Formats: sequence, structure tokens, C-alpha cells
Amino acid sequence: MKLDIACGHHKELDWVGIDIQKIPGVDIVHDLNIHPWPIESDSVEQAKAWHIVEHIPPVAVTEKGTRHPFMEFLNECWRVLKVGARIDIETPYGSSDGFLHDPTHCNPVDEVTFEHFDPDYGRYQTYQPKPWKIVSLLYTRDGNVNVILEKRVDA
Repeated sequence: MKLDIACGHHKELDWVGIDIQKIPGVDIVHDLNIHPWPIESDSVEQAKAWHIVEHIPPVAVTEKGTRHPFMEFLNECWRVLKVGARIDIETPYGSSDGFLHDPTHCNPVDEVTFEHFDPDYGRYQTYQPKPWKIVSLLYTRDGNVNVILEKRVDA
């Protein structure tokens, strides 16, 4: 399966779209902050998440304690992808006008953020989420961050 996460109105042909909105093209209507998603583990061959991670809070304080929804989101992506599968993530650069001008953007991402998810980088040791490999990372400070992550085997 090819999974288009938060596809909105822009799902590609031959992809399965998951989104919170029930609109044409969405195959699975689901709040991405609720885990697990209604998708089998290790069933996704390729995924994309364009312009969603900036909407996922990095931290949430609840009655049950502090959560890290952004890390939970990437851990859930990791769960549904097959080992070796890749996810293409695109988001506005965290200090860009594109990020700052939208009142629903709450998770600033930059060229260092994804080092927290790749065991090849020292920053990974801080939280030790499910392991990814950064395959490519492109960014412009006045535009977007685009990263391709590959699911690694969990240690």
C-alpha cells in the first residue's frame, strides 16, 4: 500500500488517503492524533506526509502526564511502514513566513529536527523514538523542509 497521510483534496492516484476530513478522495477518515491508526502494522510500502507535521504539537500536557504527539505521530508512521519503506515529509521551515503566518502551525521544524529520529546522530539519544534513517534532507529557510526517512529495524 502507498499511504498519503493527511491527503486532503490532493491524494495521488493509486494511493490510499487518510485524513480527518470526510471529503472526496479520502479513503480512511481518522484523526491522526488517535493511535493506533486503522492500518495494519508493517503494511505500507511508501508514504508521504506533506504539510501535516507543522500542525502536530511537539508537547502536550494532560491529566495523565506529558505527551510528545509529534514523536507519537512518527512512531505511528514507523509502525505501519514495512522495514526499509520510506516516508516523504514536507513542512514549512520553522522560522519561515509560511510557518509563522498560519495560526494552526504549532510545530516548527528545521534542518536539525529529524536528527532526533536517526540513531546515526547524537540527538537521537535524548528521546530514543522508533529508529529512522535520514535518506535525504533539503530545505530553504524561507521555504520548506523536505526529508525522506527510511524505517529501520527496531533495536
